Amino acid sequence: MKTLPEDLAAHLASGATTLCRCWLVTRRDAAVLGFTDHDRPLDLDGVVCEPASGFSASEATSELGLAVGNLEIDGALSSDRITENDLVAGLYDGAAVDIWLVDWSAPESRLLLRRCHIGEITRADTAFRAELRGLAHHLDQEHGRIFRYDCDADLGDERCGIDTALPAHRAEGSVLAVTGRHSFVATGLESFAAGWFAFGRLDWTGGENAGRSIEVRGHGLGETGPTLDLWQAMSAPIAPGDTFRVVAGCDRRFATCRDKFANSRAFRGFPHMPGNDFALSYPRSGNANDGGSLNQ
Repeated sequence: MKTLPEDLAAHLASGATTLCRCWLVTRRDAAVLGFTDHDRPLDLDGVVCEPASGFSASEATSELGLAVGNLEIDGALSSDRITENDLVAGLYDGAAVDIWLVDWSAPESRLLLRRCHIGEITRADTAFRAELRGLAHHLDQEHGRIFRYDCDADLGDERCGIDTALPAHRAEGSVLAVTGRHSFVATGLESFAAGWFAFGRLDWTGGENAGRSIEVRGHGLGETGPTLDLWQAMSAPIAPGDTFRVVAGCDRRFATCRDKFANSRAFRGFPHMPGNDFALSYPRSGNANDGGSLNQ
């Protein structure tokens, strides 16, 4: 149950209200943006909530227990504050959203209705739609270790132990030619075998995408030079001459950890864990049913 501030409670009891809703969005880069369904700007503790921004919300739903409540917000990509490049760059992924009920005649009189985070974002033409997930969605996230075949460490972290700063595991290069929305021919990777940077991370150091990162989908050796294929198109077009830094990739398989990085002692998966076929198996005549290991 929410406790209404005395001034807002008195305003609601007056019979004639001047209420609106405001959304405060805190992006991944710590930038805070404000929006309102009122027809003029409102100042909430120094954050200006802009009206007429093409930003509106659907009906909110709440669930009993630990179920995740959801609502959606729709917006138009017509404002300088919400750009397609920022959406593609992931600045709004997981952003925190505070929804306030505000007396627009006295903005200091307000009530926090709910706090949530942005989930899935979809874009079409000049509009976007974002799903807002309640705080209970954190309970759906995976925490701790689970038993699985592949490694749950990230290449280069403390649990992995590989030093990705070594020249053998990283390279710097530039775009020689663009072959698609998220693929290009690169220079600076000639000394590396095909596939070395597949599943790795690429950081742009020059060009319109400077400062942004993306995962590498594939690394090949073409007729005109090494090629890189990214998992997603960048928010700004890739152009010849753009510079980057790329780190070797790992597909989290035990064979890759052993053969590519000689790091099998630090492998954080369970490659010899019996699968469903083993769990459902039974003794058969003619098999060596002596209780010995099946992995010899």
